[in-house]
Amino acid sequence: MRNVLLDLEYDGTDFRGSQIQAAGRTIQGELERALRQLTQQDTRVTLAGRTDAGVHARGQRANFRTLSGLPLATLQRGLNALLPPDMAVRRVQEVAEGFHARFDARLRVYRYTLYNSAIRSPLARRYAWQVPGPLDGDAMAAGLALLVGRHDFASYAGAGDGAAGRPRGTVRTIHTARCWAEWPWLWVELAADSFLRHMVRNVVGELVRLGQGTIDLAGFRATGEARDRARAGAPAPPQGLCLERVEYDDVV
Repeated sequence: MRNVLLDLEYDGTDFRGSQIQAAGRTIQGELERALRQLTQQDTRVTLAGRTDAGVHARGQRANFRTLSGLPLATLQRGLNALLPPDMAVRRVQEVAEGFHARFDARLRVYRYTLYNSAIRSPLARRYAWQVPGPLDGDAMAAGLALLVGRHDFASYAGAGDGAAGRPRGTVRTIHTARCWAEWPWLWVELAADSFLRHMVRNVVGELVRLGQGTIDLAGFRATGEARDRARAGAPAPPQGLCLERVEYDDVV
C-alpha cells in the first residue's frame, strides 16, 4: 500500500466546495472519480483544508492510499488528463504510510483579495471582493495585529463550528496576519495552525468595516473579545479567498 500526496490548484467558482456532498461538483468528488478511472480502484481522498463553495486554492494538499503501481509521473499525467479544466495536480510525491494531509498539517495560509474601486472589474469578479469606498489600510493592519497569537475566535466562527464536545472549541493560534496594497488592490493574509469554518471570511468582513471607519480599533477589539458571532457583521464573499499553501514538519 502506497501513501501519495498531491499538491492541488483549483478555481472554486463552479464547485460546491472541497468536501464530497450528495449533489453538486466538489474537489474531493472529482479527484476520487479521476482516481477510480485511472487506477480501477475505489480510493478515498483526504484534503488538508476545507474550502467552501466559490473559494479557490493555489496550494491545497491531499493524500490517498493506493495499491496501484503506476509511477508518480504517470499518476500526475493521468489525473490531469481526467480532471476538469478548473482543477490541476501540480505535484505528486510518496509519503510515509502514517502521513495524514489534514491532521499532520502544522500551518495553513489563506489570502483574501480586495478590489478597492468604484468601477467594477469584469476580469476580477471571480477572484476578488469589490469594495467601492476608500479603505484605511493602516487601520486594517492595526486590527490584524490584534489577532496574532492564541485566542478564542468564537466571534469569527461559522454556524455550529467549535461546538461543545470538540476538543479545541473555538481556540486557534494565528502565527502571522498581514495586509498590503497596490491600490486598487489590497490583500489580507492569515497563517494559522488551523481555522474555524468561515473564520477568514468573517475576519475580513470585520476588517473591511474597520477600514471603512464603520467601527474603530476599540470596536474591532471588542468584537473579538466578546466571543460572540452576533457581534461581528456579515462575512466577506467567498470569491476573494484562496488557500495559498499548507505546510508540514517532515514533508516539503
